[in-house]
Amino acid sequence: MSALHAYLEDIRLSFRKQKEMAERATVQVTDEVYFQKPGEFSNSIAAVVKHVGGNLTSRWTDFLTSDGEKPWRDRDSEFITGPEDGRASVEVIWQKGWAALFSSLDSLREGDLLKKIRIRDEELSVFQATHRSLTHTSYHVGQIVYLARLLTKDEWKWLTIPPGQSKLYSKGAYLK
Repeated sequence: MSALHAYLEDIRLSFRKQKEMAERATVQVTDEVYFQKPGEFSNSIAAVVKHVGGNLTSRWTDFLTSDGEKPWRDRDSEFITGPEDGRASVEVIWQKGWAALFSSLDSLREGDLLKKIRIRDEELSVFQATHRSLTHTSYHVGQIVYLARLLTKDEWKWLTIPPGQSKLYSKGAYLK
C-alpha cells in the first residue's frame, strides 16, 4: 500500500469516526433537546447538524471541479431552525452531506491529492482542503457532543471512557 493510499484510508476513517461520534450523541437526545438552544447566542444541536450537512454538501459536491462554496448554498439559513425543520428533515441534510463527502473521497486517486481546488475563491491543495474540512467537521462534532451531554444530564451514556474509569480501562476491565 502506498503512503498516499494509506493517507486516503486514514482520512476516510477519521471522518467516519466523527460521524459516528455525533450520531451516538444525537441518538441520546429527545426531539425537544435536539432543537433546544442553551442560551441566546448558542446554536441548537439541530442547527449544528444542519450546518455540517450543508457545509459538507457544498464542499464535496463536484469537489475537484467547482468552488467549494456553491452559489446555491445559503449558509446563514443553516443556523436557523423553524417549524418546517423536523428532526427527520435536518438529518436528511446531515446524511446528504456525508454522502457527498464519502462519494468524493472514494473517487479520489493518488494523483488528485496534489491538485489545486478553490473554496471561497481561495486556492488550496486537495490535502489542505481535506484537512480543512476534517478540522471544521471535528470542531462542530465536538459542539454536538458537548450540547448533547450538557442537555441530557443524568441519562447520558458516555461515548468515551467515563470519568473515574481510566484505570479500569487501562487494565482491560472497562467494557463499553
